[in-house]
Amino acid sequence: MRLSVLDQSPIPKGGDPATAIAETVKLAQAAERLGYHRYWLAEHHNSNAFAGSCPEILIAKVASATKTIRVGSGGVMLPHYSPLKVAEQFRMLELLTPGRIDLGLGRAPGTDQRTNAALQAGPKAWDIDAFPSQVHLLKQFLDDACGIAPFTDDHPYRGIRAMPTGPTRPEMWMLGSGIHGAVYAGELGLPFCHAYFINTDGSEQACEEYRARFKPSSWCERPTVSMGVSALVGETEEEARRLSASRNLWVVRLLTNRPIAFPSPEEALNYPYTDQELALLRTVERRSIVGTKEQVRAHLLGLADSHGAEELVVVTITYDYASRLRSYELLADAFHLTPPAETR
Repeated sequence: MRLSVLDQSPIPKGGDPATAIAETVKLAQAAERLGYHRYWLAEHHNSNAFAGSCPEILIAKVASATKTIRVGSGGVMLPHYSPLKVAEQFRMLELLTPGRIDLGLGRAPGTDQRTNAALQAGPKAWDIDAFPSQVHLLKQFLDDACGIAPFTDDHPYRGIRAMPTGPTRPEMWMLGSGIHGAVYAGELGLPFCHAYFINTDGSEQACEEYRARFKPSSWCERPTVSMGVSALVGETEEEARRLSASRNLWVVRLLTNRPIAFPSPEEALNYPYTDQELALLRTVERRSIVGTKEQVRAHLLGLADSHGAEELVVVTITYDYASRLRSYELLADAFHLTPPAETR
């Protein structure tokens, strides 16, 4: 079972974005030493809780600060962007760090409606129905740039290259929290990462639909499933649950349109939840895996088995960096991860 990391560069209450980004780089270096397989960076906009708005830039920083771990986007929200421009960005990243770059794609806005509108370069955004065509065109630009499958003579973009060209290309993943992402991944012949930490409903069905729809491609020869999961490991179950209170309150406030920065565990545990919020809190708690390393390992393996997943991409958010790092250390120990020789 491969374990990887999804980092959203969280900003705790009283913290600042610069510190959050510095902690992202430190955590990536630690994840490499611990034996995690890949390190993905999220895209969020106009958020007081997440500092990661530009994964393509942060990937370059993290890749330059590490040696062996794969680094990528979890993900690039493609409807905001031109496929050619995304192809150029990841061509450059692949040139700088060949063989270690992942391009995870999503279709969610990663923000609110007003900010989504402000992100558009023109008077009208890409229609969501255009997403599969965007992905297909992005694949074509990347295939053409490395000589695997040049544009055909009758293609309108023949002769337009995603520079810089080179012999290798990034590993492309389709991300999704429901059936649509699974269908796109299968039809386009891409590996699929299900965002279980966002939506648990119908998750097994989505993975089954992906496998049923899968069409082999040069990007992915067989169905490949990973799962994005929220997990937090403590020295004791009680400590893990105390630490998890911060993220739980943050999610409840987000889902009730009253976003906040990540509160301390003490603030979260003393928060005066209404009955409606308590019902929502129970739902939020069910989307996270919290406990000792033995408890979390057993739960994660069961989840992977029921979904046929070969890899788990773990997002862990705590109020302070030290407890977040410790959670990943305990999880690595539980799964007996082996650090690469270059980092020992």
